Amino acid sequence: MQLRKVTAASAAVLALALTATACGSGDKDDAAGSGGGEKITIGIKIDQPGLGLKTPDGKFAGFDVDVATYIAKELGYDAKNINFVETKSADRETAIERGDVKFIAATYSINDERQQKVDFAGPYLLAHQDVLVRADDDSIKSPEDLNDKKLCSVTGSTSAKNVKEKLAPKAQLQNYGGYSECLTGLENEAVDALTTDDSILAGYAAQEAHKGKFKLAGFKMTNENYGIGLKKGDADLKKKIDAALTKMVSDGSWEKAVEANFGPANYKYEPAPKVGNIVK
Repeated sequence: MQLRKVTAASAAVLALALTATACGSGDKDDAAGSGGGEKITIGIKIDQPGLGLKTPDGKFAGFDVDVATYIAKELGYDAKNINFVETKSADRETAIERGDVKFIAATYSINDERQQKVDFAGPYLLAHQDVLVRADDDSIKSPEDLNDKKLCSVTGSTSAKNVKEKLAPKAQLQNYGGYSECLTGLENEAVDALTTDDSILAGYAAQEAHKGKFKLAGFKMTNENYGIGLKKGDADLKKKIDAALTKMVSDGSWEKAVEANFGPANYKYEPAPKVGNIVK
C-alpha cells in the first residue's frame, strides 16, 4: 500500500513538471501573432538578390526581408526571434495552408487564382513582368521576338505562361528550379531570355559578378502587385499587416529599403502602392 502511495505522488510531481516545462517553452511559433518574445516563422526567397537572398554568412538580405522584418516588429517580434525559411514559388500556398509559416514575403504577386487558397495583405510593391537578355543580344526588341526563342522561368511562376499564351505562342518554355539556374543558362546560351518581374531581374543584373553581362528589355508586360501571403480567413492578422505596411510607407522606412536594395541597379521602381489598391 505504501509503495502505491509513493508511486502516485511521484506521478503527480512528474505531471506538474512536464506541464510547467511546456508552458515555459519559448521556441514555438506564437499562433496568435501577438509576439511576446515567441518565435515567428516567415517564408522568403533565398536566391533573389535585392529581394530575398541568403548570404554566405547565413544571414538574409533584400527588400522582402526588410519588409518582413518591419512587419514582424510591428507584430511584436524582435529580429532575433524571426525564423526565415525558404519558400519556392511552387510551394507557397502549401506552406501557408499547412501552417509552416506565419506569412510569406517572397515576390508573391496577388492574383485571383491564388486568392482562392490564401489571403493577401498589401500590396507593398508594384512590379512589372519583363525580360532579361544577354547584353550583346539585340535580337529581342519586343515580346513577339520571343517566338522560337528558349525562354526560361521558374517552376510555379506564371511569367513564362503569360508570355506564351498572350504574346509569343511559339516561345520554347524552359522551367528551372530557381532563377539562379535560369541566369546560368542565359549566360551559357542554353536559353535566350529569362522572364519574371523587373524587380527580380534588376537584382540579378546588379550583382557584381553579372555587371555588364545582361540587360532589361523594358517591356512592362504585366502589373505585379506584391502582397504578403497569409492563411485564408485570418482577418485579424491581415489587418495588422496592412497597418504595418501603411506605417512603413508613412515613416519613410519603405523608401529607405527600396533605395538600399534597388538603388545600385538603377531600377526605376513605382511609388509605394496604397494598401488595398490592386493595379490591373
